[in-house]
Amino acid sequence: MTLDEAVWGALNEAAALYRGNPRATNWLGHQLERFAEPVRIAVAGQQKSGKSTLVNAIVGEQIAPIELSDGTQVPTWYRDGAPPRASLVTRNGAAQDVPVDRVDRRLRIDLRSWPPPQVERISVDWPSRALRGATLIDTPACPPSAAERLAREADAVLYLTRHLHGTDTQSLESLQHPPLASAGPVNAILVLSHADELGASRIDALSAAKRVARRYRADVQVSPLCQNVVAVAGLLAHTARTLREHEFGALSALAGTPRAALDGALLSADRFAGTDFPAAVSQEIRQELLNRFGVFGVRLAVTLIRTGCHNQAALTAELVQRSGLAELRESIGQCFTERREVLKARSALLALEDVLRMEPHPGAARLTAHLERVLASAHEFRELRLTAALQCGRTTLPDGLDLEAQRLLGAAGTGVHARLGVAEAATGSELRQLAVDVVDRWRVQAENPLFTARQRQAAATVVRSCEGMVARLVAERG
Repeated sequence: MTLDEAVWGALNEAAALYRGNPRATNWLGHQLERFAEPVRIAVAGQQKSGKSTLVNAIVGEQIAPIELSDGTQVPTWYRDGAPPRASLVTRNGAAQDVPVDRVDRRLRIDLRSWPPPQVERISVDWPSRALRGATLIDTPACPPSAAERLAREADAVLYLTRHLHGTDTQSLESLQHPPLASAGPVNAILVLSHADELGASRIDALSAAKRVARRYRADVQVSPLCQNVVAVAGLLAHTARTLREHEFGALSALAGTPRAALDGALLSADRFAGTDFPAAVSQEIRQELLNRFGVFGVRLAVTLIRTGCHNQAALTAELVQRSGLAELRESIGQCFTERREVLKARSALLALEDVLRMEPHPGAARLTAHLERVLASAHEFRELRLTAALQCGRTTLPDGLDLEAQRLLGAAGTGVHARLGVAEAATGSELRQLAVDVVDRWRVQAENPLFTARQRQAAATVVRSCEGMVARLVAERG
């Protein structure tokens, strides 16, 4: 039985146990419905960390932020859906549709008639491929005191920061919950969201930021709190995905200007937006480029056009790649959307823990024992923890075994073909034989006397994953 199947059974067992308790029944019913939803990913962080900008970059549309009439922000949930619509949820739980429109190429929602204290959150349905496998939650500033509640509402968290401070570390720590925390940080990715600033906006700033991210991955204070650390230039990523034709034309005009004349104008925002400018690009357009790209983004785009990005599609692809967004999306896929069942099971376990603690029941002993058995046998959590440890270098295996281990643990995809690294055309008998061979080979590694205890434990986890593949393939044959 898989983890999600065991937890689904526990949810239904709890629903039957608490049938006479309306409060618990409603809460458990909500969790059963949530189990079937796409994974919920909260985009969290301190004020001005770039949360809404990153949401726009991931979706590829100008849909965030949404502010109330007094300029404050409440959690906004973005889900895939057509046609576009929005609803407002009040403090008492009532939902009300609100008018939606697009003005100046961005989403607008009319909230003027709603007093801010009455608004709990906003839900937006928006047609987007990026939202088909995940619901994004754009959150207000997230102090440590709010992180625990956030972790229960979302299945996973992208935690954004400009520079990692003690407050950020406290918030990341609050996302972990014993006894689930013992299974490792399975639900958080740390995003250095202003990567260009880490490199002082030099042309090589993004490379410098990626080196900083690698150091954080190996940092003993940071690595236990997240699965991965990714550096992203959020503004550049958003602008790249929403690049307009006239912007590309203006950037091309800048790229065609002699370097000696243009370089001085690219030293600062004031010089770039000034009246004395060496290229035939209007001051209005230059100000728009500054607002959309920043000085760093303009410099990088001009350099890329000069070195071969001669059309809009090529420039967009290169900017997205360099911004770190492609790496972040890959990490979201590997850690979150492909592990949807595991993260949903984690959220349900937290909910069951809350019910058992807040609504004591004389017949709950059997359910509590069931949950303890589920946690004790939750190999899927150990898979995620070891994958993160191997990727970040906290655990190492010699002779290329670490790369094979990551693949077998599901880093490149959780299907049997992806884990075994074979083409989809491979037959069932070929897969079974290969899986058996892999199990035998990794059992040897799990008992290798030259390995440290930690390395042998890692190999044993890989063996368990491979044995699971064998059992699945045998069951499919039968």
